[in-house]
Amino acid sequence: MAEIVNMPRLSDTMEEGVVAAWLKNVGDKVEEGDILAEIETDKATMEFESFQEGVLLHIGVQEGETAPVDQLLCIIGEEGEDISGLLSGEASTASNDAAAEKEESDESKTSSSKESNSDNELPEGVIIINMPRLSDTMEEGTVASWLKAEGDAVEEGDILAEIETDKATMEFESFNAGTLLKIGIQEGETAKVDALLAIIGPAGTDVSGINIDASAKAAAPKKEEKKEEKKEVKKEEKKETSKVSTPASSSSNTSSNSSSNSSGRIFASPLAKKMAEDKGIDLNQVSGSGENGRIVKSDIENFKPSAGGSASASSFVAVGTETFEEVPNSQMRKTIAKRLGESKFTAPHYYLGLDLDMDNAIASRKAINELPDTKISFNDMVIKAAAMALRLHPKVNTQWTDKNTIIAKHIHVGVAVAVDDGLLVPVLPFADQMSMQQIGAKVRELAGKARNKKLQPAEMQGSTFTISNLGMFGITEFTSIINQPNSAIMSVGAIVQKPVVKNGQIVVGNVMKITLACDHRTVDGATGAAFLQTFKSYIENPIVMYV
Repeated sequence: MAEIVNMPRLSDTMEEGVVAAWLKNVGDKVEEGDILAEIETDKATMEFESFQEGVLLHIGVQEGETAPVDQLLCIIGEEGEDISGLLSGEASTASNDAAAEKEESDESKTSSSKESNSDNELPEGVIIINMPRLSDTMEEGTVASWLKAEGDAVEEGDILAEIETDKATMEFESFNAGTLLKIGIQEGETAKVDALLAIIGPAGTDVSGINIDASAKAAAPKKEEKKEEKKEVKKEEKKETSKVSTPASSSSNTSSNSSSNSSGRIFASPLAKKMAEDKGIDLNQVSGSGENGRIVKSDIENFKPSAGGSASASSFVAVGTETFEEVPNSQMRKTIAKRLGESKFTAPHYYLGLDLDMDNAIASRKAINELPDTKISFNDMVIKAAAMALRLHPKVNTQWTDKNTIIAKHIHVGVAVAVDDGLLVPVLPFADQMSMQQIGAKVRELAGKARNKKLQPAEMQGSTFTISNLGMFGITEFTSIINQPNSAIMSVGAIVQKPVVKNGQIVVGNVMKITLACDHRTVDGATGAAFLQTFKSYIENPIVMYV
């Protein structure tokens, strides 16, 4: 019988998801444990595996589309099965039934958790909190930090701790109110999913008699044994199916790792991939211990090179030998590539460049930074000047649609920040109303969050103009691709000393090169030039930004 698969909740705060890619097509056979799709959440892009077997009969959310949690994602059933009833009206009922079943299951788990700890004679009102499964492949988690201490009052929705999974570091919120009576896993410690994380209950309740170890292990063994048993059965079934149906492909892959499929794709968690890259470990040499042979963190930590060589030895090549290394694209990199490609190939870019005399800006910054508790950067001055110039040139603060041009009355400046996996653009809302010092503080806060993977989706949305500064890397001039739906992006180079003509004399001046990329559909050349002239007047005479 056909089953509806809804958009899963893959993080503790996820409300909607974007299908980054489908790994199965309608009509494809699906095994339990197969990766159905890559889904972008508010935390990261994750692989979503099927918990059903059958044929993929219908895809409800196409690649690139966004859908709320619990909306119909796809339908899996028997080949040729009629699903018109599900699509015409029964889908919502099925979804509600699924949600009800999930709720019953959650209640059952809570009840089971309480029953499993009954041997400890839990006092009334005391609730055991287990290590949550915060991603679809999470098997264990590390407590990065506790935001509550023992004895603290906890409200429903409060953030209890930050937990590092195999995907990202996530905030874990409490679904219960009370007092944090006991912490079962200390900061920096790692524990399996369902291990006892904490105990919450009425203030002053004595929980010293509760056996922490027994509570942590009570619900896990049978579940894990069943999972391992099921995994082994699935592996054997897949082997037999492979032998019967595809003997050629089977023989050609006998040397492949169990974590790779016939297309050569290696199934490994992002954390495991990053650790392997840092340690120089070839993932093809690693056996995965995760579900369906997936390589996880512990596999990299416990990896020992074979007697025939080591990771470092295997990377040695003879002089003159041509070699290549294939590095899987991260989901962030794929998203960046897709969006920048769309921007470059849909928006007709043109570029305007300008040299700025930075002598006054240097002197002004030095004077400002001599004030107590004050520190601004040249980037802060650039952001402020751009925001003020946008106020006078609203046609640059626009976005194009097929029906009309939208002029934003507010000014939200996006600031490009380089991170390990690519580029993020946190947004400064109402930047024209902020002082340079406020801009500097906010940029440092958002850049820190971006580099620590703590930036929230809301903090990267709504920009009306973007600035990309590579001056700190010594780059003197470059062009950027427009961050759609913006109509323009400013590229800022380094300040360099060079000969300039002042009052008819050649002297050494401090010059900064900026380049404005514009969408010709919304910003004409004269409009862009007028904006840059206003920006130039602000930067070269910073005192006018205080008037």
